[in-house]
Amino acid sequence: MRNEEEKLDQLFAKFDSDWDVVELPKNHENRFIDKLNTKSIKNRKRNLYTTIAIAATLVVMFSLSFFFKPEAKTNKLTFASKETKQTDSIFNVLIKNELNKLKEKESPQNQKIITDALQQMKVLDNDYQKIIKEIARNGENKQIIYAMISNLQTRISFLQNVLNQIETTEQLNTQNDEKTL
Repeated sequence: MRNEEEKLDQLFAKFDSDWDVVELPKNHENRFIDKLNTKSIKNRKRNLYTTIAIAATLVVMFSLSFFFKPEAKTNKLTFASKETKQTDSIFNVLIKNELNKLKEKESPQNQKIITDALQQMKVLDNDYQKIIKEIARNGENKQIIYAMISNLQTRISFLQNVLNQIETTEQLNTQNDEKTL
């Protein structure tokens, strides 16, 4: 046992100069607390700036979503030939023009006709979307192209018929009004 104690004493003596035996200054604790407080203030400021940056980013993203709304349905034929795309775009321009004319004719007297026509147009548009999906899935063939063109022609003639009906109704109303005066 004595031998072990001597070995431990020698070991401690050997590392005696390596021990940290310096006493800390009296105000060391206060300096340490001050450093902690300044770091926590900096962290709070950094957290505040981070929070403000995140909030600003969210506001910008939210406001951009109002300005840049994606278009509703795109009637793009991605897998179609150039001629089919041209035919599609020409018919769609004609359909949009007829729809604009229909919306211009909107009045309380023909509101029901216009509402019914727009509902029928939605049905025809859904059929058209199915045809486009079919073209994308199976490619072009005569039957599908014929169905597409037939749908587009039907939509245009339907809108023209509705416009003619509205004009006829308006003429009848003005003639009846003139007779009663």
